[in-house]
Amino acid sequence: MVERSPTLTAYHLGMVSAELIRIVSRSSPMALAQVERVRAELAALHPGIRTEVVPVTTSGDRWMGDLAALGGKGAFTKEVDAALLAGEADLAVHCLKDVPADRPLPAGTVFAAYLERDDIRDALVHPGGLTLDRLPAGTQIGTSSVRRIAQLAASHPHLECVPIRGNANSRLAKLAAGDADALLLAVSGLERIGEQRRITEVLGVDAMCPPIGAGILALQCRQDDTVTIDAVAGLGHPGTWREAAAERMFLHVLQGHCNSPIAGYARAEADGRLSLRGRVFSPDGKTVLDAHVWAGSLSPEDLGTATALELKRQGAADLIGSIAH
Repeated sequence: MVERSPTLTAYHLGMVSAELIRIVSRSSPMALAQVERVRAELAALHPGIRTEVVPVTTSGDRWMGDLAALGGKGAFTKEVDAALLAGEADLAVHCLKDVPADRPLPAGTVFAAYLERDDIRDALVHPGGLTLDRLPAGTQIGTSSVRRIAQLAASHPHLECVPIRGNANSRLAKLAAGDADALLLAVSGLERIGEQRRITEVLGVDAMCPPIGAGILALQCRQDDTVTIDAVAGLGHPGTWREAAAERMFLHVLQGHCNSPIAGYARAEADGRLSLRGRVFSPDGKTVLDAHVWAGSLSPEDLGTATALELKRQGAADLIGSIAH
């Protein structure tokens, strides 16, 4: 899996000749809020460039059932990819966690930049203000994430997970309608839609290990569109790029599917050191495989590979293979 890395030229731009950049995005309020961040940062970097939003509704947004029936996370990206490849748009904005890493990006496209990473943690939203440890037995937690379900089963087996899908706004509406007693949502997502006041408790990464790519917005372009690539590459954050490269290679080597409870995060330290924490769970949370590897002289991609291989030595491949999908 090869993704375009930032070049020195990309971070020290001269003149950029793009005049209009059409940005394709999912049409949910959160996705559009993410696009507005990109538009604002691009306007600050290149005041002369105009932007236009091309919203699409993906099959993943329309489908409220099990994502496995649609082929997994790709259900959130294929219509966006199609618009980009058809020339209907010049730039796509993705939550990196929603972009499959078990296969390459669609031929003819690249990631031109990763914006500086937002909060990677999960949050509990409970109307009564309770924290996770204070929830009584039988409390229904709304989530369809196999990653969250496995970790809750391991740490809070007395709680019950109930399936709930849709964007964060619709999940909050379902909570208000009584479809669940509480929700687990991404801190970054709630912040992006201005609903951070709903957070009852922010869960640390040891309590709820995040998904691969958490908190990262990725900018995707056509590979031959050097004008747009050069225009947006300056938005990229070098530390986030290193973290994303390690995490995505980690997931690629593990070859997990949409029903695989896989979690992990890389961390680029201020002194340049890079590490990756990776975990694989059984769906019932009774088996937890854990690895924490420092890069040393390894590239980010090699760090991702080394961390995945350490989990494979612990039995990750057999564990992932035993899960139906």
